[in-house]
Amino acid sequence: MSLYDSQSRPLHMRILNIAWKIFLPVAIGMGVVLWLFHREFDPSVWHSIRWDWRTAGCIALAWMFMIGRDFGLSWRFRTLTDRRLRWGQAIRVNMLCEFTSCVTPSAVGGSAFGMLYLNREGIELGRATTLMMTTLFLDELFYVVSLPVVMLFVPYGDLFGFERSAFNTGLQTAFWIVYGILFIWTAVLFTGIIVKPHAIRKGLNSLFRLRWLRRWSGRIDTLGRDIEATGRELRTKPPGWWVRSFGATVVSWSSRFLVVNALFLGFEPAASQAVVFARQFVVWVILMVSPTPGSAGISEWLFTTYYGDLIASAGMALVIALFWRLVSYYVYLVIGICILPGWFRRGFGKQTRKKNDK
Repeated sequence: MSLYDSQSRPLHMRILNIAWKIFLPVAIGMGVVLWLFHREFDPSVWHSIRWDWRTAGCIALAWMFMIGRDFGLSWRFRTLTDRRLRWGQAIRVNMLCEFTSCVTPSAVGGSAFGMLYLNREGIELGRATTLMMTTLFLDELFYVVSLPVVMLFVPYGDLFGFERSAFNTGLQTAFWIVYGILFIWTAVLFTGIIVKPHAIRKGLNSLFRLRWLRRWSGRIDTLGRDIEATGRELRTKPPGWWVRSFGATVVSWSSRFLVVNALFLGFEPAASQAVVFARQFVVWVILMVSPTPGSAGISEWLFTTYYGDLIASAGMALVIALFWRLVSYYVYLVIGICILPGWFRRGFGKQTRKKNDK
């Protein structure tokens, strides 16, 4: 059975399937925004905003930071594949991963499908699987290492807010639970990718010995061999390779966080930029376990509530949250819609050629 058999339905059926997956997070997100606007928004907020060149420049800066984020991720794909991917291919894989993240729960994310996107670009499936695991490891490592550094410069009270409330208490509890899980998961990934890649193969083989999974055991063993071989290869990579890969990760995540800083400069310049940046670590850790597609609805609510003490009014918080989601979320839905049809057609073309060759 081909890797792409799950995509054997007619193209229009798959497009309809994707369409409702796009509509669902958009509907959830916009529903929460409308509810928040109805509850909190004061029309006078619009009149208090100075729509001048400074504000426009900060919004443009936010877009530039998102471009920097995509550059970092594309650069990382190029580095991880030893430049087997051209820049165009790396950018396409990155955009498809982001689109997938927008239409799936955050716990699933784009990495779950990234191996298929890399495989479509010519990377062996086992290698692609290990490389996507490596991207996960680098992302989690960035969080685990960076948070203690951030907390050296930003007081704990500023990070979570000095006011004692049910929201702040719940936020802190959820954050430290998720952070602890990330710490353990990072250690597991390090062991599986660097220390004992053969353990992944043994685990997969044991799992697929189960009666209802046994039919795929042959292909899983091949996949496990590829993962083990790639893991051995990763252990031989020079320090410079890992420095570039982690550097690209730092560029990507820092640029993503700085989007919010740029928007605060434009709409709420009196807020502490250090605190605005540091709180993004908390926001994204919480959103990692969001059950809604692309964290729709939860992102908007969390942003307006968590950043509320740094912003003059709830209405202004909604304005900033709306621009934040527009720049960092909705744009990827549009880009994904533009890329996917060509991606599907290329897959159909390859399958048709394979069948004609038989």
